[in-house]
Order: sequence, then C-alpha cells, then structure tokens
Amino acid sequence: MFTLKVDHEIELQLFQRHHALTLFQLIEENREHLREWMPWVDSMASPYQIETIIPVWLNQFAENSGLNVGILYRGELVGSLGLHQIDWYNSMASIGYYLAKKAEGHGIITRSVKALLNYCFFQLGINRIEIRCGVNNIKSRAIPERLRFVREGTVRDGEHLNGHFHDLIIYSMLAREWKTVHI
Repeated sequence: MFTLKVDHEIELQLFQRHHALTLFQLIEENREHLREWMPWVDSMASPYQIETIIPVWLNQFAENSGLNVGILYRGELVGSLGLHQIDWYNSMASIGYYLAKKAEGHGIITRSVKALLNYCFFQLGINRIEIRCGVNNIKSRAIPERLRFVREGTVRDGEHLNGHFHDLIIYSMLAREWKTVHI
C-alpha cells in the first residue's frame, strides 16, 4: 500500500476498499461545504458509489496513470488529494484536492501538496504539474499561489458546476522551478 508521510501530523494514504465508508461519511458531513466547488458531490449519494470508484483508483495507481490518496491529519481522514491525468509522454499531470471544513486553517492542503510535488518531481520524474481552481475559489487558489506556481491564464467556462459554467485559473509548476524554489 502506498503511503507518504508528510510530517509529524499528516500522512497521505492510498485509498483502499476499507476506506469507502469513512470517505463517504467525510463527503456527507461536508456536502454543503464541498458542493460549492466540487461538481461531483451530488452524484455521491451512497457508500456503494465510493466502493465502486476505489477499484478504479487502485487500477489507475497500478497502471501508473493516477494516484488518489486520503489525507490523514493526526490519524483522521480529513480530505483527499489526487494526481490526475498523468501524461508520461509529455511528462505532466494535474493535482486536485479537497478538505473537510473543520480541518481548514492548519496548512494541511499546502503541506500535502508540497509533499506530493516532491514525490512527483523527485521520485516520478514528472516535469510539469497543473492545478486548476475556480476563479472565485479564493481558498483553493491560495495553495498554488503560496507554493509559487505560475498563473498561466483563465479557461473561460472551464467547468460546469451547480447548473452553470464558471471560469478556471490554470497554475503550473515545472520541475526545474520547484528544484530552485524548494530545495
């Protein structure tokens, strides 16, 4: 099983089947909080749906095409972090994340993304990582901005969310930039 120790408080753990109920409960408890920016939240209506998606995530991990991990803060599942759309030919991928409302304000996502970036750039040898955030999602945008990603532009109507389209900002970090900034 894949785990990545971020620091003394945080561990990233590959989602396994036994996480299904806990993950569903996290989503259920934070449904209103997550619905504002996560277009998939309303489609997760039962633990069964989580049980069916975890094998897909495990297959992506086995095929080296994706990574979906739970964020454990002091031993409790508080969020999720994903490495998506790994394109090995172009050596690039994207990162997505969400966090329980009660866990905000502790730097959990920033520290977790930083650890994942170290893994991507130093272990996997990926050259480019993107993060896309809703233009008005100030908390999500703070993560790539805090980690000194480059803001590349805006994807107009880039995502359908809660019955309407909204714009996304694309941020990127290159391996050579990360190595300069974060060593």
